[in-house]
Amino acid sequence: MTTAKNTICIWYDKDAEAAARFYAEVFPDSSVKAVHLAPSDFPSGKAGDVLTVEFTVAGVPCLGLNGGPTFKHTEAFSFQIATDDQEETDRYWNAIVGNGGEESVCGWCKDKWGISWQITPRVLTDALAAGGAGARRAFEAMMDMKKIDVAAIEAARQG
Repeated sequence: MTTAKNTICIWYDKDAEAAARFYAEVFPDSSVKAVHLAPSDFPSGKAGDVLTVEFTVAGVPCLGLNGGPTFKHTEAFSFQIATDDQEETDRYWNAIVGNGGEESVCGWCKDKWGISWQITPRVLTDALAAGGAGARRAFEAMMDMKKIDVAAIEAARQG
């Protein structure tokens, strides 16, 4: 199975493979490494169904588990993707939201499988890390956004 010491296991109803392949298409340093079939029937599937999928999202090893509809995703878990500019921010945001996902606030969105994503421009995290009045202004500007507007964050930080 996986060789990483620590792997994030994500529970899907039945679409772990589709989700992993979508992430591999959208994010660099992402891939589907292996698909494992169930050796026998299990509570949410039959022998031969996809049970687990080993994949990587932006360098982070993950295991998708097709566990059935018992557990639902919440914002308590999210992937945070750092972006370098508005073009990259737009590309990831539009890929997630435009393929059955939904917008949220402050740079958060959900994919069609219910996984939460934070599409976070580095200009925002840099502004917040700097502290002071510029951080406060950038934070307050972010609070009114869905997708982060890089130019608006930069303008708010400068005052």
